[in-house]
Amino acid sequence: MRRVLTPSTAAAAVAAVAVLCVAFTAGAAAAPNVDIAPSASADTGPAAPGAVPSASAEECGPGDGTDLVGCWNGTHYEESLSFEQTDGLNETQLAALTDLTMARVEHIRQRPFREDVPVETVSRSEYANDTASGGNSSEAFRRWNDQVWEALFVVGDETNANDEIDSVFGGAVSGFYSPSRDRIVIVVPDGESAAIGPSTLAHELLHAMQDQYHDLTAPRYVGATQDGDLAIDGIIEGEAVHVEERYAARCADNWTCVEAPAGGGGGGDAPDFNFGILQTVLQPYGDGALYVRDLVEAGGWAAVNETMNAPPESTAEVIHRNPDYEERNVSFEDTATGGWETYPDQGVDGAETAGEASMFVMFWYQSLEYRYAVLEPDATVRQNVQIHLDAEAQLRTRQNYDYAHPVTDGWAGDELYPYRNGDRDGYVWATEWQTEADAAAFRDAYVRMLTAHGDREYDDGTVYTIDDGDGADFPGAYGVERDGTSVTITHAPSPEGVLELRPNADLALPDANGTDESGDGSGTGDGGNGTNGSDGANGSEDGDGGDSTGTSAPGFGVAAALVALAAALGLFARRAA
Repeated sequence: MRRVLTPSTAAAAVAAVAVLCVAFTAGAAAAPNVDIAPSASADTGPAAPGAVPSASAEECGPGDGTDLVGCWNGTHYEESLSFEQTDGLNETQLAALTDLTMARVEHIRQRPFREDVPVETVSRSEYANDTASGGNSSEAFRRWNDQVWEALFVVGDETNANDEIDSVFGGAVSGFYSPSRDRIVIVVPDGESAAIGPSTLAHELLHAMQDQYHDLTAPRYVGATQDGDLAIDGIIEGEAVHVEERYAARCADNWTCVEAPAGGGGGGDAPDFNFGILQTVLQPYGDGALYVRDLVEAGGWAAVNETMNAPPESTAEVIHRNPDYEERNVSFEDTATGGWETYPDQGVDGAETAGEASMFVMFWYQSLEYRYAVLEPDATVRQNVQIHLDAEAQLRTRQNYDYAHPVTDGWAGDELYPYRNGDRDGYVWATEWQTEADAAAFRDAYVRMLTAHGDREYDDGTVYTIDDGDGADFPGAYGVERDGTSVTITHAPSPEGVLELRPNADLALPDANGTDESGDGSGTGDGGNGTNGSDGANGSEDGDGGDSTGTSAPGFGVAAALVALAAALGLFARRAA
């Protein structure tokens, strides 16, 4: 995936299309100890209309041009290699593996590469140093971006969002294709030789093929917003994962493949990940693969080519696999007083669009990290975590994640405006929904999230406060307004700041005791009763409410985001028992 999650960093790092290896790769038997051996291979099924048939072994020879499919540098897709990569790959072995994988990718994708794809290696420490804050590192951007991730309740008030993003990409990327350099870079543990799983190499080579046919440096492949960037990745990464898993399935079935290295290649120790960020950036890999699978089934590879030329515009389109998904205009007018200013040079005129995928992760992450039941208040915290893991539609060779839920399914648009006022930070988040019921569902879930962190009931029409004490990650004041299909959220350090940001809001200040000025503490309105729906106090199943799973999740190498999440959930289960 491209490294960045925001428009500014996207523009700076469009050259990096990196894969986060998150799957159990299908088992692959090591080839016998011979140089090159032919291997019987069943056909992949009837060719799609307009597909280019693969060459036979007899047609494939050294010096053949790029017009043949399934043959590269004289290597036919049905051949096999004689070496294992127990001690890594030398240059000759890496070149042979690349030629064979290119031939096999051609056979699966049913079109030829146009030119060679060089493969280089870089150590994990070098990669981490090169990519740290690799996007827009200006102070204005970093402060703006901090507010975006704080608004999503994923990165706390005292934590630097850019550092959290760096830790995810620095530790979880095993390889990437660089369109600006027309080459693949494999990230390897410090002091070790190159090692890469064949399906991972196939993934990156598919990016190279995309670049040769579509030019991945073109402006259409850079989203103007976080949601737009993730949506574009839905087709870019979706096609790569679709080909990758078909490759892995063939390795498990009837191809003889070099066995993937232990840990999936590019491993090494990594810092603890912010699973909120990780699960956000993983969305295109799962939903995108399903999106591409539907395109191929409906219209063959030609439908994928057409979508590459006109990429998806929202994660909602990819999540629901609906190219005609309709958005609504978001109505927002900057009426802030008291010295509050937006960041007109960041985002789109100062605004970010979070989108459906990020909003889902926002609510789900509260269960994993803070043990608050938000998405489904009548279920246990563990069940709320499981919502993300119980995807109805599965990929062929790996578990998939579910980003669809009634609380966020009705997304129709959003604009998030970070503000600054001296050393004070705040934001106004205007959201739009398909129906009033959708808006109410989102509003109620957001109120549940607030009250879980604030540990007090919500008073409708009143600014809500989360005290800055006991290590609260999201302290300050919040205003939540629903008007028909619109929900607007305002945050500032103090209740007075909320009314400065939204002077026309129909919100009352809380009294000195933290309740509304009427003092009734009813907590009514739109169904938001302030409960967290948990098994114990503060949403904790064992009642302690303060044990954060995410900060204790083990660090992991590159091939196991899925494995590491499972480990984190196992730790969560033990603590909650």
